[in-house]
Amino acid sequence: MDPLSQGTVGAAFAQSSANKNNLLKVGLVGFLAGLAPDLDVLIQSSTDPILFLEYHRQFSHSLFFIPFGSFIVALLIFPLIRKSMSFKTVYIASLLGYATHGLLDACTSYGTLLFWPFSNERITWNNISIVDPLFTIPALILVGTAIKTRKRVFSFFSIGWIIFYLTLGFVQYERALSGANELAKSRGHDAERLTLKPSFGNLILWKSIYQYQDVFYVDAIRTVQSSTVCLGESISIFDYQKHLPGLDQKSQQATDIERFRWFSQDYLGFDEEKNLVTDVRYSMLPNEIEAMWGLVIDEQQDLAKHAIWWTGRDLDQSQWNLFLDMLSGKECINRI
Repeated sequence: MDPLSQGTVGAAFAQSSANKNNLLKVGLVGFLAGLAPDLDVLIQSSTDPILFLEYHRQFSHSLFFIPFGSFIVALLIFPLIRKSMSFKTVYIASLLGYATHGLLDACTSYGTLLFWPFSNERITWNNISIVDPLFTIPALILVGTAIKTRKRVFSFFSIGWIIFYLTLGFVQYERALSGANELAKSRGHDAERLTLKPSFGNLILWKSIYQYQDVFYVDAIRTVQSSTVCLGESISIFDYQKHLPGLDQKSQQATDIERFRWFSQDYLGFDEEKNLVTDVRYSMLPNEIEAMWGLVIDEQQDLAKHAIWWTGRDLDQSQWNLFLDMLSGKECINRI
């Protein structure tokens, strides 16, 4: 999730171990420890443009690494506050803050290697957006209130809100899943794979992607009292013979595509206009297939050269208005 959410959740859980005299410092340690795993974004390469995909949310986010990562954070912070807190107190706060990071990231759709080094499976529970102010702001206010009033009970209220909101996300996921399955059936499709993810900043409007034969169908499911659908688009599943028949399977670009396939959990499409292998899971609008990122492929390129990493995340005013209309239900008129 976004850094503010990660730090806030880390602070809330760290404060649960504090006394009224050190809520601020313990909360700060938890906040920093909650951010620390994302330092893996510094693992990049000027020659390998998608190396960061393999290492972001990898070892630093795994359950196995929690004791070691939190120990490193405690070692770095302790010299700054050694006069007011013992190393044990700092380490416990760091442990509680650090431990929340990978678990919270696994609640999103990006994919987190929780069980590294024993498994390379990208865990995605898909019950919250990567950014959700309604989740973060109340938790942050309660953490701040605990510090201001010197009452730890507000830290537990913050933890309660965090757990409640994430649980609500699972409930909404199941409701959206039911709607997505009904939509597929209404088309005469027996979905072979189906993935849902909440759209930006809410638990009401969900992106639905399902596979039927060699096509991905992308729609938006809005679920409040009942579920409605914002009909979307479809895209052929990426296939070498169909989309890149001239690409040498032994080339570095082909290797990069397979690395990208692992990252995207095999939700690969192809944009013929841009010659772009895309991650169908992500688009600016939940019922569209226009990609947010992907790999530009040049079939005539030298065998040893990497594919080009491409991103496109612009949301113009008309798209923003359409998103708000879908969120409010104006564009979701087909009742399931």
